[in-house]
Amino acid sequence: MNLLQIAAEEEQNPLVPPMPELVIGLIAFLIVFALLAKKLLPRINEVLEERRAAIEGGMEKAEAAQIEAEQTLDQYKAQLAEARHEANRLREEAREQGAALIAEMRAEGQRQRDEIIAAGHAQVEADKKTASLALRQDVGTLATELAGRLVGESLEDHARQTRVVDRFLDELEAKAAAQSGTKAEAGA
Repeated sequence: MNLLQIAAEEEQNPLVPPMPELVIGLIAFLIVFALLAKKLLPRINEVLEERRAAIEGGMEKAEAAQIEAEQTLDQYKAQLAEARHEANRLREEAREQGAALIAEMRAEGQRQRDEIIAAGHAQVEADKKTASLALRQDVGTLATELAGRLVGESLEDHARQTRVVDRFLDELEAKAAAQSGTKAEAGA
């Protein structure tokens, strides 16, 4: 080995490749880059574009779903408010109907009570008249018998007996009415 070769080897830096290798490497790099740019890069861009569209579409769908969910929630809230309003209206209507029914039942009870009282008064008046007639007949019969015993003769003539008893009882009633009238005037 001669000195020239050693000097040439020493001149050559191991970090810098020889020029023919550098040119062949550069040409190979440009061929690979051109193939990648023409074939692979459009496919990568296409996949990235599809992915971006899918993501944006998903976001748009999510936003649309969120808007629809908010609209549905608003509708449910409106329906709930309407249902509450309707329930309050029905409750108030039932309360009013209950009050009207109670008033109606009270009026019916009052009317029935008045009818019962009126019927009772009518019955008392009828019983009073019946008792008065029965008492008049019994008093008349007893008075006639008593008067017949006192006088010593029989007063069995029915017409006369009735006239005497009626006149006697009318006089008693007139005296009783006169005494109650004076008591009423004295009390006033």
